[in-house]
Amino acid sequence: MSTTPETAPKRGSRLPRLARRAQLLEAAQEVFVANGYHAAAMDDIADRAGVSKPVLYQHFPGKLELYLALLDTSCEAIVASVREALRSTDDNKERVGATIHAFYDYVANAQGAFRLVFESDLTNEPAVRERVDRVTHACAEACSEVISADAGLNKEQSMVLAVSLVGMAQVSARYWLASENPTLAQEQAADLVASLAWRGIRAFPRSES
Repeated sequence: MSTTPETAPKRGSRLPRLARRAQLLEAAQEVFVANGYHAAAMDDIADRAGVSKPVLYQHFPGKLELYLALLDTSCEAIVASVREALRSTDDNKERVGATIHAFYDYVANAQGAFRLVFESDLTNEPAVRERVDRVTHACAEACSEVISADAGLNKEQSMVLAVSLVGMAQVSARYWLASENPTLAQEQAADLVASLAWRGIRAFPRSES
């Protein structure tokens, strides 16, 4: 459930440290997604979470540190989702579909966390750029391991194919979400892209070795 000024805990209410941190991250995500990094204010985040600014600063020394912590959480979520999709079956056609759907599920999430990763207005900040690049690399590397093992390709070859698959999934999912009055349901859009991806990747059959 999203935090709102009406549902946020009253100021002064005590929470265990980890629970408070999770609450602050949730409030920060809503503010950053709605306003972008530059327009977001720590005052707004504290108000959204129902805490004082000193409480917020006890957990995060500044806005950048808070943003990076939130970005880490968002990056871990999409990488974990892709890895889970790859582990979900031994059938490669189903694997491709599950991976594409993982990106669509992530992008379509109502909380909009994907905007922090793929549409950040702070990509000129080295620490942010490093995390954004890392999530793409981690997702591609997970796909690459499967491609290399199955098709007998070397690491460089399998990474080129994996990056292409990840880019196709991520960019198409964002395009689908941004479309005005889309006639394609999420499931249909993901199935179309999965079909395209499979028709390409199946040209590299399982190696007999």
